[in-house]
Amino acid sequence: MTVDFHAARAAAAAAGLDSTTVTVAAADDAVDRAARHAGFHCTRELLQLRRPLPITDTTEVPVRTYRPADAGAWLDVNNRAFAWHPEQGGWTLAQLHATQAEPWYDPAGFLVHEAPDGRLDAFCWTKVHGDVDPPVGEIFVIAVDPAAHGAGLGRALVVAGLTHLQQHGLHHAMLYVEADNAPALQLYDALGFTVHERTRWYTWTADGAPST
Repeated sequence: MTVDFHAARAAAAAAGLDSTTVTVAAADDAVDRAARHAGFHCTRELLQLRRPLPITDTTEVPVRTYRPADAGAWLDVNNRAFAWHPEQGGWTLAQLHATQAEPWYDPAGFLVHEAPDGRLDAFCWTKVHGDVDPPVGEIFVIAVDPAAHGAGLGRALVVAGLTHLQQHGLHHAMLYVEADNAPALQLYDALGFTVHERTRWYTWTADGAPST
C-alpha cells in the first residue's frame, strides 16, 4: 500500500498544526519504513485475527441472550472493562441503541453471563459479515468485568461466541485486538487465532517526539 507521508506532513505544517496522524489499513514493513523516513512514529496498532470454524473447545459456563433490561448493567461492565480504550470505552445508552439498530444486529448473537448473584459480569457480542463471500463471523466485542477477572470467563465467552457462529454455518471467525493487549493475545493464540491484517496509526509531531 502506498501512503504519501511527506504530503500528509506538509499539509499539517501548512495548516499550522503541531501534529497529524495517518491511519493505514493492511500496514506492512514497507509502510513502516516510509513512515519513519517522513518522521512519523507508530502510535497504535490494531490486529485483525482470524481462525477457521468449527471450534473443538467447549465450555460449561452458562450464557443467555441479552435482554433490553440489561442495558444499564451492560454499559457498566463494558465501560469498566474498556476504560482505557479509545473507541469501546465510555459508551452511552444512545450508542448501544444505535449499534443495535444496525442491519447486522442479531439479538441471538449477543451473549451475556450472570454471576451467581444474578449480576451481569461478562459478555460476548457477535456479528456476521454477510456482505463478503464467504460470510465471516466476528467476535464484535467481548469483555469481563474487572472484578470477575481470573475465573476463566474470557475464554469461556469467546468459546460460546465461536460456537454460536459455527451453528450458523460459518467457516471462519475474526476479531480485532490492540497489539499491546498481551493477555488478550495470549488467550486468542491459545484458541487458534492468527494475525490476518494490521492497521497502524502513524503520528508526526512538530518537535519530532513520539506521540503518546
